[in-house]
Amino acid sequence: MAQPNDNPNHTELAIPNPPQPPTYSLATLGIHADDSINEYTDVAPALHVSSTFRYSHDPDKLQPAADLDIPAREPGTAVKGDAHIYSRLTAPNSSRLELLLTSLIGAPCLTYTSGLAAFHALLVYLHPKVVAIGAGYHGCHGVLQIYQKLTNCKIVDLFDEKSWENEGEGWSLGEGDVVHLETPVNPTGIAYDISHFAELAHKRGAVLTIDATFAPPPLQDPFKWGADYVMHSGTKYIGGHSDMLCGVIAIGKRREGWEKAYWTMFVERLHLGSVMGSMEGWLGVRSLRTFDLRVTRQSQSADKIVAFINGCLTGSETAEGADAVKAVVAKIDHASLQISDMAWLKKQMPNGFGPVFSINLKNATQARRLPSKLQLFHHATSLGGVESLIEWRRMSDDTVEDTLCRVSIGIEAWEDLKDDLLAGFKALAAEAN
Repeated sequence: MAQPNDNPNHTELAIPNPPQPPTYSLATLGIHADDSINEYTDVAPALHVSSTFRYSHDPDKLQPAADLDIPAREPGTAVKGDAHIYSRLTAPNSSRLELLLTSLIGAPCLTYTSGLAAFHALLVYLHPKVVAIGAGYHGCHGVLQIYQKLTNCKIVDLFDEKSWENEGEGWSLGEGDVVHLETPVNPTGIAYDISHFAELAHKRGAVLTIDATFAPPPLQDPFKWGADYVMHSGTKYIGGHSDMLCGVIAIGKRREGWEKAYWTMFVERLHLGSVMGSMEGWLGVRSLRTFDLRVTRQSQSADKIVAFINGCLTGSETAEGADAVKAVVAKIDHASLQISDMAWLKKQMPNGFGPVFSINLKNATQARRLPSKLQLFHHATSLGGVESLIEWRRMSDDTVEDTLCRVSIGIEAWEDLKDDLLAGFKALAAEAN
């Protein structure tokens, strides 16, 4: 497919630019950023399930796809009505979702079938010879290992810059390579300084990619601190209801040639076959209407619950049941517990520290049994939904300690969730006696 303006006969799609921050707040954008493509009187956008779309009945208006240049529009805007051809290229619901995401994240966005599909697409486009990566989500490591099998790229330790080069073998992390940072990181919820890793990457000519799944807007803007690309598992907070799979790549405008990056990834997505389905696009649009409300409440609740549990461990919290917490909990991890030592963190996450944290119990048996003691937390993997989840993490990730439980806070009243956890700790303490 030709690139925009390559063909003198193609027709530009005149699409109004969506409202951009700071014109409207995040909450307002979640409702109105797609107003420019409303064509019907439906207040709630319709679900379009067609995989193919009729061409014009007028033979004089027929244009082959190569002439039409469907991507001939401002990156991040949406195709209107009768411009769609085939849903692997564009479709009404996924295009609307991308339009909303572009305004909410503040950079042109492409959606994919899952977060891992998005990460794979990013590696395919960037084609690095060296990738620096930390622990983080094990699924991304699985994708990277497949990429390594195909390209023989080097995988080095994100936190050991000495490992970024090997003079004996004649390679080093440099121009066009990738520094991939997940912050806050899965499964602990601990945060890292984006600007620090941006400096390390950019001084070598590498690109910084951020997995910001655990801290979506409004909690964190990685582009502000030097990120070149930002990925999200949209399955989590963008979906927000545990009923859709989605991945997102946002392409920062800091680097020269970002427009080419967008169009190349757009076309490559067509051939990778990783375009998300229409149902998922529709669900994503529904979810973004309450995005700001959900994420803000979930993060605020997590901050309060973490502070309570940590207070029980340190002795500053003397509520009834605090002794039970000390009896079974070894430690708790969350970005909110880092702010006293790390001045950069309050600037990087000014509106909250994320709805996910981890609890390490005194032994593996307690960690395995804690979820069964709770009434308001579903024992399930994943995170980001309106319902609170807890997972004995060994159920899906054998790289973490067998004492770790990952907690994802939903939109329930935080006091109820705190009391439920406290009851669970009491039950475990009673069993230990």
